[in-house]
Amino acid sequence: MKSDVLSNTPATRRRRLRPALPNGLSADGGIRRHTAAEQVYRILRLEILSMQRKPGDPINDREIEAALGVSRTPIREAILRLAAENLIEIQPQSGTFVARIPLAALPEAIVIRKTIEELTVRTAAECASDRQIAHLRAILKRQRVCATAGDPMGFYVADEVLHGAIAEIAGYPSSWPLVLRVKAQVDRFCHLTLPQPGRMARLLKEHTAIVDGIAAHDAGRATAALAEHLDRLMAGLVIAPDFDPNYFIGDPLALAAGQHVAGSKPPAPSRVARSLALD
Repeated sequence: MKSDVLSNTPATRRRRLRPALPNGLSADGGIRRHTAAEQVYRILRLEILSMQRKPGDPINDREIEAALGVSRTPIREAILRLAAENLIEIQPQSGTFVARIPLAALPEAIVIRKTIEELTVRTAAECASDRQIAHLRAILKRQRVCATAGDPMGFYVADEVLHGAIAEIAGYPSSWPLVLRVKAQVDRFCHLTLPQPGRMARLLKEHTAIVDGIAAHDAGRATAALAEHLDRLMAGLVIAPDFDPNYFIGDPLALAAGQHVAGSKPPAPSRVARSLALD
């Protein structure tokens, strides 16, 4: 099963080199407040996380220079930064390429995320104001529109905004940027699955359950909904073999057979886990 992402021809990429950013900034406004290197970094990072640039795709400095109108120096700075995050591979004498997804790292990243977000969701449930709850509801509405329109990128951006808003409500705004770094490789895998029928609707239902718990000021209910959300994400790793094996480092079949890591629930049997991932 292939991800329904945009074509990867140079002409298509030039048209899409200025996407909306996860923090909600647009190419017409907020992006200009960043340095050239930061601008290139954010655009390339989003393209990699969203699988618009697929694992193994070459990174062409001249193409980026022509598309963005920036010099080679900020492009190299951005590439080095992405290489430090294991999103780009620099191969001497061969070239620069989008890194493959390290399957073995995904379960641990989900566990780290769960540990951090359980605190922010619990705290948000204890202190959220009516205005803040209304803001969360508005983000859910945006996600619903994206799900109905079949817009995975818009849905992803709203997802990031929602979780970041919960961290802000909890009084831990720096926790979400930390989670963003930890979950980068998981995001790439998730973008493969978002176009699947019913996937966005199911995620919206899970997000709604989290927000309902926060709105009810029921910390136990909110954290239980978050746990279910992330446990389903963990179980969903079993569908890795459905995708191009060249996207990954590691054996997708081995991951599907046993992705359990310390601190997480043991994976469900394959048939059940696949049901959790797709229903």
